[in-house]
Amino acid sequence: MPLTSKPLRKLGFLTIGLFDEADPHRGHESTLRIIEMGERLGFDSAWVRHRHLQYGISSPMAVLAAASQRTSRIELGTAVIPMGWENPLRLAEDLATVDILSRGRLNPGVSVGPPNHYDQVKGVLYPDTADLEDFGHERVRRLLDFVRGEPVTDFSGVEGFEVFSDRVQPHSPGLGRRMWYGGGSLRSARWAGEHGMNLLTSSVVKAEESEDFAEIQLSHIRTFRAHHPDGDRARVSQGLVVIPTDTASPQQRAKYERYALQRMPRTATPQGPARMMFAPDLVGTSGEIAERLAAHAAFREVDEVAFALPFTFDHEDYVQILTDIATRLGPALGRQAAP
Repeated sequence: MPLTSKPLRKLGFLTIGLFDEADPHRGHESTLRIIEMGERLGFDSAWVRHRHLQYGISSPMAVLAAASQRTSRIELGTAVIPMGWENPLRLAEDLATVDILSRGRLNPGVSVGPPNHYDQVKGVLYPDTADLEDFGHERVRRLLDFVRGEPVTDFSGVEGFEVFSDRVQPHSPGLGRRMWYGGGSLRSARWAGEHGMNLLTSSVVKAEESEDFAEIQLSHIRTFRAHHPDGDRARVSQGLVVIPTDTASPQQRAKYERYALQRMPRTATPQGPARMMFAPDLVGTSGEIAERLAAHAAFREVDEVAFALPFTFDHEDYVQILTDIATRLGPALGRQAAP
């Protein structure tokens, strides 16, 4: 029986897609196999992180295009694409193309802010406009307009043998309703709601009104829905790190507990000038994790999750964790398996 009054409606997972520089194919293939397995296990969605100049997925649209041809049902998302690295017009074309290839299964998540280590990369990323770039919400607003089919030029028609459109092509009509904003602050939550996006919450929030993680995240969810046209029906997905140990070997359980213990100190108080708060990783049996989630104020407000896989584990660990989430934790949270 579920431990919460609101059963879980959509069960998803998130992976960073790590790879070895000496053999990048193996890591990317592992990510694709994990997504395929997620579909077989009945997950509703699979999400990939985005990393630049690191050993993780730098081109999520390319990876999800490949995944779209190896799956048929599972939704495919990004959590999240940092817009500071992107041209909104070109990204809109890529998003629409992958959505068409996947037959309407793409869920693009984006975020704002300057690129990480901007002083070190601005000379190669924006050599002529580095000091003029706007890394705020306007970049996302432009992307939304392009994805939703707003005109991008005043020219269309036939020129010689070529036909031109005044909006991004291909146009995927349903994609605009499946755009997500990865937000961890009240300002971001409000903006996402006002612009009709869906909200991705994670294990990181900004400590503004409290130093209790669940209370902070709850305030973000309620602020978002208060400003969204759909109100309480507006979609929110939570992305905590959960590591069920039901079928784990003793060695795996010890590894998982060490991982969570090493990351625990950062959860005690706000971190850095931005006062970021981190949620503890949830390690234990599915029953134990379900009880902790049932007591989480923000979790009680959502019926969609994209549980984050730990960054540094092995493929076999992900197989065990995802199997336990799908077959044990999901049912404990009231989620009925997808057909």
